[in-house]
Amino acid sequence: MSDLISGADSRAAETKTGFDNARIAEVKSWLVSQFDAAGKDVPEFEYTPRSISHLHNLASISQANTQAAGIVASDLRQKAAEYRSQAARIREILEKAGLAQESLTSNGVALAQILANVANFLNIRDTELSSFLVAIGDIYLRKTAVEDKRAKVQKDSNVLLDYTRKAIARLTYLKRILAQLEDDVVACEAPMDNWKTNLAIMVAKERQYLQQYSNYQAVLNRVGYTPEISHGVLVEMAEHKQELETKTKPILDTLRSYQDLPPDKALAALAIEDKKRQFAAAEKYLEEVLHSALATTE
Repeated sequence: MSDLISGADSRAAETKTGFDNARIAEVKSWLVSQFDAAGKDVPEFEYTPRSISHLHNLASISQANTQAAGIVASDLRQKAAEYRSQAARIREILEKAGLAQESLTSNGVALAQILANVANFLNIRDTELSSFLVAIGDIYLRKTAVEDKRAKVQKDSNVLLDYTRKAIARLTYLKRILAQLEDDVVACEAPMDNWKTNLAIMVAKERQYLQQYSNYQAVLNRVGYTPEISHGVLVEMAEHKQELETKTKPILDTLRSYQDLPPDKALAALAIEDKKRQFAAAEKYLEEVLHSALATTE
């Protein structure tokens, strides 16, 4: 088993070494090509795994960019050849038509240059009227779009200007209010101090009144005061008492007359019996009145 493991490790080490050697060879080849192109020698440096990895990445990127640049250059060379061929063909046509550049006057050359500039500006590649009309229409559309955009910008600018004016007016108003408030601060300081003093006095009075209220509440609780005992109830009871006294006054006067009984025993006994009956009747009447008064109070 150990032999198998050691064999696998040795093969992995050989593979890694071969891979590193291949990368080192690629890096050396790339460095030589780059420095030879610049006419310089490759400087000496230590080949470490980190440096080899970094240089290999640079070489890969450089080769990819070089390949892409070669493709683009080849395409540009092909297009240049096509343009030269087309220019030669157009020159031949112009010479046959007697419109060669050498045969044109200076004004003709200037007009041709202007025509070429207009064609380039309109992005026209032929002499068809339809192409010219399409280009003019495109310019008109772009002009209309620019005018619309300019009108919108002008409208937004007017709105912003209006907002700015309102903001300036508001700022001026706020500054004026601030100055007025600063002037009023001095005049309001004395009343504020007076109000603070009065507030402190009122707070002290409030504490005093709350303490007195608590004391009075304790006294009322101690004497058995209930919410049912109010001033109105006491007044009604006093009036009822006065009414009872008024009604019983004749009876009391009658009872006081008992003191004037005759000296005769028989007459006195009759008078006493009569007074007892009157007293019983008065007492019964008094009880009825008291019961009715108590019922009315409840």
